Amino acid sequence: MNGKHITKLGFENKAVGLALAAANLREDAGVSRGDILDELRSVQGYPEQYAGGGVYAELAAHLLEQRAKQQGQQSAKLRAAPLPYRIWGEDLIEPGAHAQMDVAMRLPISRAGALMPDAHVGYGLPIGGVLATENAVIPYGVGVDIGCSMMLSILPIGAQNLSTEEARSLLLKHTRFGAGVAFDKRERLDHPVLHEDTWKEQPLLRHLYDKAASQIGTSGSGNHFVEFGTFTLAQPLEDVPAGEYLAVLSHSGSRGFGAQVAGHFTNVAQRLWPTLDREAQKLAWLPLDGEDGQAYWQAMNLAGRYALANHDQIHQRLARALGVKPLLRAQNSHNLAWKQQVEGRELIVHRKGATPAEAGQLGLIPGSMADPGYLVRGRGNAEALASASHGAGRQLGRKAAERSLAKKDVQKYLQERGVTLIGGGIDEAPQAYKRIEEVIARQSDLVDVLGEFRPRVVRMDTGSEDV
Repeated sequence: MNGKHITKLGFENKAVGLALAAANLREDAGVSRGDILDELRSVQGYPEQYAGGGVYAELAAHLLEQRAKQQGQQSAKLRAAPLPYRIWGEDLIEPGAHAQMDVAMRLPISRAGALMPDAHVGYGLPIGGVLATENAVIPYGVGVDIGCSMMLSILPIGAQNLSTEEARSLLLKHTRFGAGVAFDKRERLDHPVLHEDTWKEQPLLRHLYDKAASQIGTSGSGNHFVEFGTFTLAQPLEDVPAGEYLAVLSHSGSRGFGAQVAGHFTNVAQRLWPTLDREAQKLAWLPLDGEDGQAYWQAMNLAGRYALANHDQIHQRLARALGVKPLLRAQNSHNLAWKQQVEGRELIVHRKGATPAEAGQLGLIPGSMADPGYLVRGRGNAEALASASHGAGRQLGRKAAERSLAKKDVQKYLQERGVTLIGGGIDEAPQAYKRIEEVIARQSDLVDVLGEFRPRVVRMDTGSEDV
């Protein structure tokens, strides 16, 4: 029996050591590993039954102490009615997203919220939902792909000075896509994020380090992409003159590392609030003054830094292959939680599929594989909790898109816009998304548009049915 077996059960920090010590005593007594793991699951679920004495008493007492500390005076009971919140682009948003946001605003920990014009149904908090809570973080309020983010590099090359075939070759050589895809040990890339001591501070993070190290610089499936395109800057920005440029735009997240962090801490949160109403179970939270909340906060922020490191590697490789340095690079995360001052008090602002848009802050709002994306500057709108949309937002679910869209129509759409696609599936077709121009028009009080990116050569993972 070792720490990995214990960690996989969901034990955290001090509880891992206590559980391992008790497990070793049981193993010395001749109990099989399978029976010991079953016993530990029982202690985890019903610590009050083991606190009276025996080999698991110290572990049970610790778990009960943590439970009491985390729950404190909070109640799992939902408010009778949701707190009021602003909605942008209400005519573009499906009823299901409204319903999910209403539930989120009934949580006892909720203090403020907003719904962005790209909003659609997600797990727990809707995609495009912004939620401010007090002293609590919601794993599904951040999302499964922790730290999912955007990066744009404006290159000192004319927009037409890279041929379609050259762009295609560079993307095939320097990007990798797909669930589980990784580099072998001889090819692995390096980045300062892999050398942080944070990886050593939790058993879960130690366990996931090798996966993270092997996948850095790669992209996942679904709507993740790397694109060459034409970037048009209407007015000078920093040291970049107005004009047309070749640019790289990417959308990527924290890969398998972030997904496992999300799954682990969601399970921890749901066990913490067993009486939470069924409709709100995916919004179970972790108090930030508790051990589990602090552990998630640390892991979440590491996943956010790791996700941006993936972009760093991709953009560096492509720029190096072209023999240039970017004139400007912009980036933002849109699946994360931040500590933020809201009406004079510190709250935890979850942006699940929403772009941070503090006054003056640069952000990126992409369209689809064949529609424009935008470089924007935030206006710091307080009612939106200084947020904006993170993209166009889906108007068809993946299965609905596969059932209803014809490959020839998608190919025609791409051809009319001069887009070459590598990979990509019908589920990611432009017709599956809202019109980005309409989404941008609904949030003129949230962001100012600085520049427009038009995709030319796009790489994505292969879909269930390629376009």
